[in-house]
Amino acid sequence: MSGVAASHAANIKRGSVGSSGKRRSGSSKFELSEEQKNDIKEAFNLFDPSKSGSIPTKELKVAIRALGFEPKKEEIKKMISEVDRDNSGKIKFDDFLHLMTIKMAEKDVKEEIQKAFKLFDCDCTGKISLANLKQVAETLGENLSHEELQEMIEEADCDGDNQVSEEEFLKIMKKTSLY
Repeated sequence: MSGVAASHAANIKRGSVGSSGKRRSGSSKFELSEEQKNDIKEAFNLFDPSKSGSIPTKELKVAIRALGFEPKKEEIKKMISEVDRDNSGKIKFDDFLHLMTIKMAEKDVKEEIQKAFKLFDCDCTGKISLANLKQVAETLGENLSHEELQEMIEEADCDGDNQVSEEEFLKIMKKTSLY
């Protein structure tokens, strides 16, 4: 990537690509803000200087990184196979926009789960203990027994420390489709 493109990419990264997108009321469909759409278009245009409407697939990872994401090699391969069905080696803007909408929606969900974790981690230890869970249940007016609360901890606890880390919390929330 050229120095100019790198400079532009850094400016895009500092922009509002984060999760300022919204879910439509009563819908699970994620919508990008106009600013996010503009940031995506700007990142795409960095690799489409001739304004042909497509970029080389080999530039996909760098374009996604310009928007603040760190995709893994396997993830990039999967994305390319989804959008470059004719093996042209090119990705059209609409396909790039679709991919980035999905990435941003995933980021939005993860951030929401992280916020929920912080509500449960009352003592800011980075773990949800049985005492934390009991306190939250009582605050919410949930009348759960010690055994029920312990079962909840055990279900989410993967490393056997009798507490739930943020990573374990993310896994259980995704597994149970609560987010």
